[in-house]
Amino acid sequence: MALRRLLGWSDGELMRSDAKPCSRLMKQTAGVFGVGGGMAFWVLCRLHYGPRITVPRSFRWAACGAISMGSTTALLVRLFSAQCEPQNIAVYDKGK
Repeated sequence: MALRRLLGWSDGELMRSDAKPCSRLMKQTAGVFGVGGGMAFWVLCRLHYGPRITVPRSFRWAACGAISMGSTTALLVRLFSAQCEPQNIAVYDKGK
């Protein structure tokens, strides 16, 4: 699914054996950006609503920020990371 080959950024080589696999890289980046997105959207909610803020509203904004940022970064890692090229996924899966 990686776009690197279509865009001409891929040289088709295999990653080193100690490189992080694609699935672990996606989970880690989604987790980090999910927490950051939740906090960022919570701040945006506080700025937008000011004194009219309610707890359910701020939780909704934080949840939407966490989900949107986490899923977006996981998708971008999947599309543009060298670990997610088909030949590297096949080698990692074969090694198990």
